[in-house]
Amino acid sequence: MTRISRGYIARRRRTKIRLFASSFRGAHSRLTRTIIQQKIRALVSAHRDRDRQKRDLRHLWVTRINAVIRENMVFSSYNRLINNLYKRQLLLNRKILAQLAILNRNCLYMISNDIIK
Repeated sequence: MTRISRGYIARRRRTKIRLFASSFRGAHSRLTRTIIQQKIRALVSAHRDRDRQKRDLRHLWVTRINAVIRENMVFSSYNRLINNLYKRQLLLNRKILAQLAILNRNCLYMISNDIIK
């Protein structure tokens, strides 16, 4: 029997997979079956951690706002500030409030003083 030269499709697919795993270490970047398993694992972790990152950033913003508010003694806590913001219908999200707390505390103090009055 003569030798059959296979097509290029399987090789092209494996090359594409290897490009994804080029930064992995050891067999995870060399062996096709292991690369596929690690690719699945990496994509699952990336999907999970995108949601986790949103959670962590919101927690960071709340912590920053709370620290500045307690430092100034305007309110006793973060939740009173947020509650009064909603009562006054000043819809500022936590990211903006955290940036104000870090970069321009006086502006945050003015907002909180307006809410008290």
